[in-house]
Amino acid sequence: MTATTQSETSPGTGASARGGSSSPSRDIALVAAFAALISASAYVGAIPIGSAGVPITLQTLTVMLAGCVLGPVRGFSAVVLYLALGAVGLPVFAEHSSGIGVFTGISGGYLLSFPLAAALGGFLVQYVARERRTRAIVVFFCSLAASVLVIHTLGIAGMKLYADVSWRQAASWDMPFWIGDLVKTSLVAMIAAEVHRAFPQLLHRD
Repeated sequence: MTATTQSETSPGTGASARGGSSSPSRDIALVAAFAALISASAYVGAIPIGSAGVPITLQTLTVMLAGCVLGPVRGFSAVVLYLALGAVGLPVFAEHSSGIGVFTGISGGYLLSFPLAAALGGFLVQYVARERRTRAIVVFFCSLAASVLVIHTLGIAGMKLYADVSWRQAASWDMPFWIGDLVKTSLVAMIAAEVHRAFPQLLHRD
């Protein structure tokens, strides 16, 4: 066996060392890092808009980034960890809020939608986009589908139930978020595509 062959097959020099297939310790680190990123994004902006007063933040960007970069399982786990931190009292939600009561408030539907949206976005990137996940336009539509089908749908449902208004009224409260979400989805697509181009084995599991 030549020295070149030994170098190619020795531990730590293959695809795994270049951001390849995951290990439990790496999974935990990635989940924790993205949970922290989502927590930080809740403080950026946090400006109540529209009649419902639901604040606009960068949360949807980081939530969808978690799913599109980490895949459905780790993306879902990162968002659930973030929600758990807020539920136990850490002020990681928008406007420095926390506690179980936030989930039954006007923005409760959006919060509850986040882990499901991350899981769906990650699933689409990993199992539908596959090798095309290095193309930003493909990731864009994966992320947009999850945002429209899950985040906006459950967000509207939450506002309808909380405020006891019609579906049409609740949908009108959701409309101001659309332009911002298109911009954030574009950023998710560009970042995630570059990450997958640099680390093509990131979604491969041991």
